[in-house]
Amino acid sequence: MIGKKLSPVLEEMEATLWEYEAFNGAKPNYTLEGFRASTKIFMSALVDKFFEKQQAEGVSQKDTLKAVEKLGQDVRALVFNATGIDTHLLYNRTKVN
Repeated sequence: MIGKKLSPVLEEMEATLWEYEAFNGAKPNYTLEGFRASTKIFMSALVDKFFEKQQAEGVSQKDTLKAVEKLGQDVRALVFNATGIDTHLLYNRTKVN
């Protein structure tokens, strides 16, 4: 389970951010690539928990996939409205390994 393997690293990153913000009070100054990576991590975690909720509620896989597509569109719109960044262009303009 990749989520279980990555969770300790993500928790360490979270703790580092809390510590930085508490003592520095300044923005972290992410690069565009760092922003792209953090957005991917957020979407992965969000979709993982969304699927769990849909399964628990007995929603069909077909309906869940439609809802996930809508969720992705909503997050894209949120990011664009808040930052002016189109998340699709993050992947069209940069090399993703």
